[in-house]
Amino acid sequence: MSEVVRKPIRANKEVSRMATLTMPKKEAAEPIMVKAGQTRPALGRFRLQVDRQTKATYASMDEAETAGKAIKKAHPIVQVSVYDAEQSAQTLLD
Repeated sequence: MSEVVRKPIRANKEVSRMATLTMPKKEAAEPIMVKAGQTRPALGRFRLQVDRQTKATYASMDEAETAGKAIKKAHPIVQVSVYDAEQSAQTLLD
């Protein structure tokens, strides 16, 4: 069996190892002010959910089903459902 001799690789001194880039300084952005009593916007009764994540809210079940069926038609693999917040019921769309 022959023995492999490894030699260290040395960089050429003429070639720079790293490129440097000077970025322009940005002015400080104004901070976002949040009011003390601020809450999330109220969600509607019928919530359209895609893979258990709420995407939109609707006032009627028909509007939510129409939007959900359009999503299901375009993306048949995802799970689309409509959640009724008042009755705590979830309807799966096929």
